[in-house]
Amino acid sequence: MREVIAEIETWRRAGKSVAIATNVKRDGTSLRPLGAKMSMTSGYEIAGSLTGGCIENAVYEQAQAIIKSGAPRLLRYGVPSEETPWEIGLSCGSSLEVFVESLESPQWRALYPALKTCLDDNQLAAVGTVIAGAGLGNKIMVWPDGRTLGSLGSAALDAEAADWARERMRIQESGWKSFGASEVFADVLPPPSRMIVIGAAHIAMPLVTLAKTLGYRAIVIDPRQAFATRERFPHADELITEWPSNALEKLHPDESTYVVAISHDEKLDNPALKVALSTPARYVGVLGARKNIGKRFAALRELGVTDEQLSRLHAPIGIRLGAVSPEEIALSILAAMVAAKHGIADFPANASKTERLPIV
Repeated sequence: MREVIAEIETWRRAGKSVAIATNVKRDGTSLRPLGAKMSMTSGYEIAGSLTGGCIENAVYEQAQAIIKSGAPRLLRYGVPSEETPWEIGLSCGSSLEVFVESLESPQWRALYPALKTCLDDNQLAAVGTVIAGAGLGNKIMVWPDGRTLGSLGSAALDAEAADWARERMRIQESGWKSFGASEVFADVLPPPSRMIVIGAAHIAMPLVTLAKTLGYRAIVIDPRQAFATRERFPHADELITEWPSNALEKLHPDESTYVVAISHDEKLDNPALKVALSTPARYVGVLGARKNIGKRFAALRELGVTDEQLSRLHAPIGIRLGAVSPEEIALSILAAMVAAKHGIADFPANASKTERLPIV
């Protein structure tokens, strides 16, 4: 939703009717993920993309009828066969289902202000929508703390779907599931990904450059002004020359924040790690030799860090790639962050030697 919200707001202020299309189901791979969106008006105005060009025109044409009727519709696109070459289809060999709705529907009107606030404040939330079966178009908005807004049609379905949506929020991936007579799509709305680097060390320079390439907002914290300079970090979004633990508290790490402590100075790293591990940050890692992990954990315990919090610490940092150069080490750190982002790998602090990257 974040990819099209600016255009939607512009159109709404101009009094234009808006339809929104969302990738909700797929069989195989596609150029755009589930949750990808295209918004459009009746005046040939389009924002976002569903496939990169395969079906956008066909979806736009369908959306015009939906804007007029207000009735949502689930559209399916596959590969045209030799018998029906005229059909709109996908060239990648997959099938894709797209849910198209009018933003003027009662369900959207009820949720839109809260959704806009969520996006503006970078809050994690999910919107569940009935895409097939009973209650087509019904919506419920779900927050990690248990709050909900709206309804899918019954209290039982709301409770079951909300629990499932919170699980989708944990891995930060949209998806769909059948609940009896209804199919529900959970559109997960994660905050923008931030990488917060503790220590303007040499490794931090390629790390920031690579992170920006992957779309992270990169923030570097180091009280040593000689190190945290624009000359060394031209690609950083922010350079903060404060004590790291104090600066980190002000930044409020959330579920889309990745904290990387690489100053190699315990006076800087450890207080910052204490703050980071008390937040819902998605990834917290620290640079250091394997032989010093026990010492590091003992020092953190003295600062009041619990064993449960320590279980979230990636130490040593990164994924085992045999990395040697600063650029390779930066790549290993980014690889671990991407794995954590998609919930496909977990490297606990006490992992075996063959599972961890021995960075020194």
